[in-house]
Amino acid sequence: MLTTRTNRLDPSLIPEDELNVLARLFAKRDHVALIDEQGNRTHIPEALFAHFARIVRLMNERKAIVMVPEDEAFTTQAAANYLGVSRQHLVNLLEKGDIPHHKVGAHRRVTFKDLLAYEQKRDKNRREAMDRLTEEVMKAGLYFPAAPMPEKT
Repeated sequence: MLTTRTNRLDPSLIPEDELNVLARLFAKRDHVALIDEQGNRTHIPEALFAHFARIVRLMNERKAIVMVPEDEAFTTQAAANYLGVSRQHLVNLLEKGDIPHHKVGAHRRVTFKDLLAYEQKRDKNRREAMDRLTEEVMKAGLYFPAAPMPEKT
């Protein structure tokens, strides 16, 4: 189970001047490398570099970061909070099979990976529905762009 104590990166634990230096370094593409005690230089792969850069940027903005592994199991309440829905609505989605889940004793658990997959599918469906609605409104001639505001004299 996720514990924010061990998975939370708190910017207050790093001196502000150090974060500023790191933020400047990570703002430059391919500028950062790891150097061990013997002076061996190791290039950071682009995908990892992008994550490090984002973490440093957010922490430099004084935002804490919580890392969540994809296989982390969420309670129904935590999963509902993540999706921004009620717990009962989430339970209904689980029971309909819209989101995979497993049980630990009598309690349902949802992996973060499955929450992300559902969220992406939900958002894609919403965008497609809005695109269809916009197309119908435009075909019906019901879309009228706002008239420009008259100039004040």
